[in-house]
Amino acid sequence: MEDFQRYRDEAEKALFIADHMLTVTYPLVQDTKILLSVLLNIHKGLKLAVMSILSHELIFKRIPAYPQDFGSQLELFEARATRRYDITPEYIQLIRKINDVVEMHKTSPMEFTRKDKFVICSDNYRLSSISKDQLKDHLSKAKLFIGEMKHIVGKHERIFR
Repeated sequence: MEDFQRYRDEAEKALFIADHMLTVTYPLVQDTKILLSVLLNIHKGLKLAVMSILSHELIFKRIPAYPQDFGSQLELFEARATRRYDITPEYIQLIRKINDVVEMHKTSPMEFTRKDKFVICSDNYRLSSISKDQLKDHLSKAKLFIGEMKHIVGKHERIFR
């Protein structure tokens, strides 16, 4: 199995986990900390989808070898793959937005829950909140992006069997 196929499968699995947590686990448990896990799984799925397309492009030598940090990968993806496969800028904005919230979570000194939201506070007291409705919207867009990614990398699936 090639890297792009493994990334594709892992991206689908991450979004399945996020969907299950949001639609089944969260209504059952009603713990807003689960919303953070949902966001992290959506982020993982989007990141793996980008890596799948880049790995696919690398196999066919359409792009040079790329660094392993996600910021550089996203820039390369935006510069090369979005034009080639006609990927809308809305997906790039979604990926950047979710990546910013995850990075904010990693460096935040304080996080708390308020009503039905999970709030992340930065060093300079900039707040970012995560709600169930936001995550539903992000998840639906992420599923569409994963669908496009599967279509892109699935074109040459039979070559690698």
